[in-house]
Amino acid sequence: MEGEKRPAPSEGLFADGHLVLWTLCSVLLPVFITFWCSLQRSRRQLHRRDIFRKSKHGWRDTDLFSQPTYCCVCAQHILQGAFCDCCGLCVDEGCLKNADRRFQCKEIMLKNEGRALDAMPHHWIRGNVPLCSYCVVCKQQCGTQPKLCDYRCIWCQKTVHDECMKNSLRNEECDFGEFKNLIIPPSYLTSINQMRKDKKTDYALLASKLGKQWAPLIILANSRSGTNMGEGLLGEFRILLNPVQVFDVTKTPPIKALQLCTLLPCYSARVLVCGGDGTVGWVLDAIDEMKIKGQEEYIPQVAVLPLGTGNDLSNTLGWGTGYAGEIPVAQVLRNVMEADGIKLDRWKVQVTNKGYYHLRKPKEFTMNNYFSVGPDALMALNFHAHREKAPSLFSSRILNKAVYLFYGTKDCLVQECKDLNKKVELELDGERVELPNLEGIIVLNIGYWGGGCRLWEGMGDETYPLARHDDGLLEVVGVYGSFHCAQIQVKLANPFRIGQAHTVRLILKCSMMPMQVDGEPWAQGPCTVTITHKTHALMLYFSGEQTDDDISSASDQEDVREAE
Repeated sequence: MEGEKRPAPSEGLFADGHLVLWTLCSVLLPVFITFWCSLQRSRRQLHRRDIFRKSKHGWRDTDLFSQPTYCCVCAQHILQGAFCDCCGLCVDEGCLKNADRRFQCKEIMLKNEGRALDAMPHHWIRGNVPLCSYCVVCKQQCGTQPKLCDYRCIWCQKTVHDECMKNSLRNEECDFGEFKNLIIPPSYLTSINQMRKDKKTDYALLASKLGKQWAPLIILANSRSGTNMGEGLLGEFRILLNPVQVFDVTKTPPIKALQLCTLLPCYSARVLVCGGDGTVGWVLDAIDEMKIKGQEEYIPQVAVLPLGTGNDLSNTLGWGTGYAGEIPVAQVLRNVMEADGIKLDRWKVQVTNKGYYHLRKPKEFTMNNYFSVGPDALMALNFHAHREKAPSLFSSRILNKAVYLFYGTKDCLVQECKDLNKKVELELDGERVELPNLEGIIVLNIGYWGGGCRLWEGMGDETYPLARHDDGLLEVVGVYGSFHCAQIQVKLANPFRIGQAHTVRLILKCSMMPMQVDGEPWAQGPCTVTITHKTHALMLYFSGEQTDDDISSASDQEDVREAE
C-alpha cells in the first residue's frame, strides 16, 4: 500500500476544475439558449406588431388554424401565422409584408367617388374557402384539393373554382349576397360623405336605391363576455358585413358607435348586442341618450346574442339562454332578419336614503329585468365581490353558476335575510300590502328570472296570465329563502305571488340588506325604493328559439282563453 502512487494535488484540482466547468456549461447553456430564443421571439413579436399597426388589414395572430390552411402568398401549408379578420387572408409570418403590398383589404368607403351606388365589382381572394361551399358556376364543392385553390368574394361570400373563373366573372358586379339587406355598402358611405360636404341630408332618397328591405345592422359586441368569445365573434361579423358596422364596446362606447345610425334612413337601423344582460342595459341607456339629444327618429331596434351568465332578457325575447357557438354566425344574421319588432318597458328605480331626503341626491337606476331584495341579491353581491378580486377566475358560464349554487347553499344555513317582513313595508299603487314571513321580494318586468325560470306563472293547477314586458305592469313575488329559490328553479314550488302594479314602493326601516337591479348588487341601509315607469325600448323578438317553458306557458294561456 505504501508503494502505490498517490495523485499529485495539482492533478486533483485540475480534475475538480473540469467537473465544475462541465457542470456550469450543462446549467448555463440551456439557460442561454432559452434566453436567446425568448429574445428572438420577442423581437419577432415586436416586428409583427409593427406590421399590424401600419397595415390596413385587421391581422390577428393564431398558433393553430382550425382547418387545413395555405399561405395566400407562398401557397405553402401553414399551421400557425396570421389572418385578417376583415377579408379572411391567411399568411405565414414571413409573408406578412408581401401580403400587405399585394392584397387589398375590405374598403369601408370607395376611393372612386364617381362610381355608381349599385355598381361594385367582386373582390376575389384565392384559397382557404369555407368548408361545404359550392361553386356559383358549376355548383360543385369548392376547396376539396389539398393546396391553395379556388376563389371567394369577401363581400357576397360566393365561391368559384379556379377553372370556372372567367374574365366576365372577375368584372361582374357584386350584389353583396345573402346579407345584402344588412350590409352598409362602401359606395353608400362615400355618397353620404359627399352629401355632407354639399350640406344635404336626404338619406332616404339615397337608400331607396338599395331597396325597401334594406335594414342595416350594427354589431355591438363585448369582447370580455362569454369566456372572451366576443373577440372571435367580432372577426366573424367583420368578414360577413362591412367592418365599419362592427364595434367592440370595450373600446368604442355604445353612445359613439350608435352615431352611425344618424347616417342611415330614419327607423331603418337594427343593432345586435353580443354580451350579457348588463351589456344590453348599457346599450339601451345609450339609446335613451339619443332620445335626449333629439335623435329619436334614428333609434334602432335591438336584438341580443347572449354571452353572459343569466341572460334572462335574451331568453324572454326568444334569443335563448346562452350562445356558445352552436350555430354559425351566418345563421345568427338570418335570425335577426326574421325577427319581429316589439316594445320593452323600462323602469326607473329611485333609492332615497333615510334621513337625507333633502340633503343628498337619490340614487337612480334603470331596470329592464327585475329588482330584488333578499337572498338572490345576497348571492349576486357575494359573487360580484369575489369576481372583482379575481375576474379571470369567473370566465366560465358553468363555473359562475356553480359559485351561485355555493353561496345559495351557504345562505340556506346562515339565513342572513330572515324576518324581512318585519324590516320592510311594501306598497303597490299606493296601497300597503301585508306580508307573510318572507326572506326576499322580487319585482319582475320580464318573464324569466334566475337564469331561465318563469317565476310569475309558476307550475301546477293554478293558472296565471303570462307576464308581459310591454303592458306597463310589474309582477311582485316573495320567496321564503334560498332553499325556496332553489325549489322554484327546479319546478318543485311556486313563489308567493303578492300582486301586479304600475308603481311599487318599498321602505326598508332598519338594518343593512342586499339589493340588486338587473344583476348589479349593493348593500343598502334604511331607505325608500320607488319603482316607476320610465320609457319603452324597441327590441327584436325571435320566435324560432323557444324553450319548453315557453311552449308550456303558451299552451296554458290557450287553455285559459278556451275556458273563458
